[in-house]
Amino acid sequence: QVQLVESGGGLVQPGGSLSLSCAASGNIFSIDRMGWSRQAPGKQRELVATVSRGGRANYADSLKGRFTISRDDAKNTVYLQMNSLKPEDTAVYFCNAQILTIMDHVPRYLEVWGQGTLVTVSS
Repeated sequence: QVQLVESGGGLVQPGGSLSLSCAASGNIFSIDRMGWSRQAPGKQRELVATVSRGGRANYADSLKGRFTISRDDAKNTVYLQMNSLKPEDTAVYFCNAQILTIMDHVPRYLEVWGQGTLVTVSS
């Protein structure tokens, strides 16, 4: 069994910064794409950013320049650095990953999601 656990959410003032972490654990053979999505109150979940195993990052157009995604494969962890935060960035942030695991002696790719961490941007 594999799981993702996010940390780093909280309350921050407009213009501030916050860093999120998401660590994968369990029976992990390798991890391909990792990413972050968010869901604001009353809105659909939207993609924030993804990063490939080779380190190529992609961002939602509206977030380019303020958010930075990175990963540490030695720690099976993905990060999201958020700068110049705005009230509209308030949301529950979810990480996800494509994880290759071994189940019943068979390699399988699983799309795994974390439980989410709340980020509130308010004065």
